[in-house]
This record gives sequence, C-alpha cells and structure tokens, in this order.
Amino acid sequence: MGFSDSSTENLPVFFNDILEPSCTNKENSKFNPIVLSNALSSCASKHNLCGGIQYHCLAIKTGVFSNVYVGSSLVAFYGKSGELEKAYKAFEEMPVKNVVSWTTIIAGFAQGWQIDMCLELYNMMKNSTLKPNDFTLTSLLSACTGSGALGQGRSAHCQVIQMGFDSYIYICNALISMYCKCGSVEDAIFIFEKMAGNKDIVSWNSMIAGYAQHGFAMEAVELYGKMKDEKIKLDAITFLGVLSSCRHAGLVEQGCACFDSMIIHGVKPAADHYSCVVDLLGRAGLLQEALDFILKMPIRPNAVIWGSLLSSCRLHGNIWIGIKAAESRLLLEPACAATHVQLASLYASAKRWDEAARVRKVMKDRGLKTNPGYSWIEVKNELYRFRAEDKSNTNAKGILGVLSCLVDHMKMLGYVPEMPEEDIDDTFF
Repeated sequence: MGFSDSSTENLPVFFNDILEPSCTNKENSKFNPIVLSNALSSCASKHNLCGGIQYHCLAIKTGVFSNVYVGSSLVAFYGKSGELEKAYKAFEEMPVKNVVSWTTIIAGFAQGWQIDMCLELYNMMKNSTLKPNDFTLTSLLSACTGSGALGQGRSAHCQVIQMGFDSYIYICNALISMYCKCGSVEDAIFIFEKMAGNKDIVSWNSMIAGYAQHGFAMEAVELYGKMKDEKIKLDAITFLGVLSSCRHAGLVEQGCACFDSMIIHGVKPAADHYSCVVDLLGRAGLLQEALDFILKMPIRPNAVIWGSLLSSCRLHGNIWIGIKAAESRLLLEPACAATHVQLASLYASAKRWDEAARVRKVMKDRGLKTNPGYSWIEVKNELYRFRAEDKSNTNAKGILGVLSCLVDHMKMLGYVPEMPEEDIDDTFF
C-alpha cells in the first residue's frame, strides 16, 4: 500500500508527526515507535479501522513493527475493532512479547466473549517466562462475565487469591459482576460484604445491578437506601439499577419515587431511565399512564421506549395503544422486522385487514425477516448455545422431552399457552 497524500488525508495528526525528521531516531533512521503507538491507540478509540490498517502498513514498511509497544498497540487496535483474527495474527508475529501484549490479546477475546480462547491464552502465558498481572486477571474475569461461564470464573477467582490480588478494589468489582452475571448472587454478596469500607461507587452499583438481574428487587431498594444513609454520591447507573429492579418486580410506587429523586441528587435522567419508567408502568398495566409519560418527556422518545410500551400492550392486550407504539417505533426504525410483525398482528386483532396486509406486503417487498435471538447456558463447565426451534443439539430429543414435561406441569398449575396447542407441538417436535 502506498502512502500518498490522498491515502493519508483522513488519518489523525499523528501521521505528520511520524513522517517529520524530528520524530525519527537518527541513530538508526527508524520512525518513532511511541508516536506510532499513540496513533494506533487514537484509531482504536475513534473506531478508525482504515486509518489503523494504514498505520499497520507503515509499521511494516519502516521496520517499527518489531517494537513491542507498536505490536501491543496493533493487537489492541484490532481487538477493539472486533477484528480478532487480525489481532491474533499480529500477536503471533510479534518477535518479543511482554505482559501488556498477553493481557491485550486476552482482553480482545474477552471483549468477544470467547472464554475458551481466553483461557487457552492465559495458560500459554503462565507456561511462558512471563507472569500474569492484575489487569490480565481482570480481562479473564471479564470474559467469564460476558459468557456466563461460572466454572471458569471460579477458577479465575482462585488465581486471583493465589496471586494476592483479592484485596484490589477493581478486582473485587470484577468478581461481583462475574458472579452476578453467572447467577451466583451469594458469592457476589460474600465479596461485596468482605470489602467492608473499601467499596467504591462501582462496587455498590454492581451489587444493585446483580440484585436487579435476578429479581431481588427489595434487596436492591434496601441497598439503595443504605447508600443514601451512608452519604454515598449516587450516579446515573445507581438509579438505572434500582429502576430496573422495580420494573421487574412491579414496584410502581418505589420506582416512581426513585425516578423523582434523581433531580434531588443532581442526576439528569437519560433515555434509559425514561425507558425503565415506561416499562414499569406498562408491566403494571398502566398503559395510558405510560403513554402520557412518554408524551410529556423532555427528550424525544427513542425506538427502545416505544418498543417497551409495545411489549406491555401485547402483554395486556391493549390494541390501540399498541398500534400507536408500533407505528411510532417504525418511524424511527423502518427496517425492524419484528415490529412489522407485531404491528400486522395488532391490525389483525383490530380487524383492520387491509392495514395488516399492507404491512406484510411492505415486509415482503423490502425482504425483511426476523433474526432469531440466541441464548446460552453452562452445564458442567461447557457452554451450550441455542435459540427457539433449534434442533441442532445432538441431545435435542431428550431436551424436548424435558420441555414437554415442564409444559405439562405448568398447565396443571393453571398456565394457559398464548399459542394454539398444535403450534406448541410443532415448535417442540
């Protein structure tokens, strides 16, 4: 690749610094690796993939690529850009690696939730002459958190203790998040309480978020109250965690009081906070109140807010507000296939057959299709990925048998399926 003026005009100002003679190492006529490393970091932070690739070419052309700082910056750049194969290739080609290099490549795969690769790299690092540091273990914990791998997370926790990092606040915060995301709230509470007076705002917020995620709404509200009692400065994330807890538990009064207190604590509500209140009211069946709240908001409602109201309308069978929500969301996200399907269904429920047919025709003409969402679960330290109507697992027959048994038990307890019996059978078998 050439480096003409036209090919570099969109690069950061670092490029000119690298090319200036004053920034070269006159002893061996090589370019300054520190400046090039900073330039790559700038591209990573600005998601400038094209610019970073050109700097990569420059590093190879000038021989600076062999510098460990430049190599590590390249690995970080590709990792943050989601180009994990390129990141790993750059890592492999580094003639000399240091702790930063290893930590950076592990962090890259952690960002992509590839826990197996993170563990493989971590073990390779331990077998080398280099010793993992606290940042390495934080990246490893992040990978366990993102993939929900509790078994591997416990192993990483053991490594933390063995290496004496278990008193570091940010390590403890990472452990709280990991245990909460992996479903072991008891372990998260143990870490949180063990921190005693060493907690920071991240510690409190992580624990509240963990409670919210697992339905411990009253515990989240109590922890929020304790924060206020201890005069800890609340931030936007604190309120988001409490509001999320309240909406899942149907605590309308507590949730609205929490939202109203944001201004008192000097925190300006953002779209996520408004979305939580809409969902809180909607789940409780207060659909008109939720719509009125949206219309009075000081910010323009986004697609998520209208989508939240739409979901509540489907839950409570409110056709007309549901149509309003779906139409409003499509104005913001005209290519959202799921909303088109929901709107067509609402029109059909209202016996507005022409509108329902029109929506389906729009979907067909635009080639809009819903993308299936995937979930995953860890069983005996192995992760399983699946989606609705997924029969790719070799144990599918046994899994479906268990699901059928569970549905029978649910019916005995009064559960009424929202789809016809034959559709359920088709979904399972």
